[in-house]
This record gives sequence, C-alpha cells and structure tokens, in this order.
Amino acid sequence: METKTQKGKVLRGTVVGTAMQDTAKVEVARFVKHPRYKKFIKRIKKYLVHDKGNTASVGDIVEIQESRPISKRKHFVLKRIIK
Repeated sequence: METKTQKGKVLRGTVVGTAMQDTAKVEVARFVKHPRYKKFIKRIKKYLVHDKGNTASVGDIVEIQESRPISKRKHFVLKRIIK
C-alpha cells in the first residue's frame, strides 16, 4: 500500500490583505534568539498565497503550504482556514 507524503513547508499566519484576485497576503511571525543579547525577537514575513475563489478574509488565521511556483511571487497555497 502506497501512502502520500506531505511535501513542502506548512506555515500558520494571519491574512492581512485580499485585494488581489485569487490571492491573499499572509503575515507569518516567528521568534528568533538574538545571537549576542539572547533576547527573543519577533520577525515577520509576508507571503502571497493562492486562494482559489477568495475564501479568506482579512483577520483570518490560516494554514498555508508550499507548492510549485504559481507566479513570480506566489509559492504557497491556502491549505485551510483555522479561525
């Protein structure tokens, strides 16, 4: 029996923009430790995510998955809406 394995990174973030057609802008935050001061710093990165049918709205917490390049800046697809 053959099982499919999940490919690509899965990230969780907040939708901050839905102005484009079939695309959402998702902000993913992570904490990194400063090398010298050992303090945790919040780092934020925004990803363009393929959202077929514009199902997500601003403020939703979503899970996104890495995929093949869909356009020049879109390399993630919307996996599911959590909240």
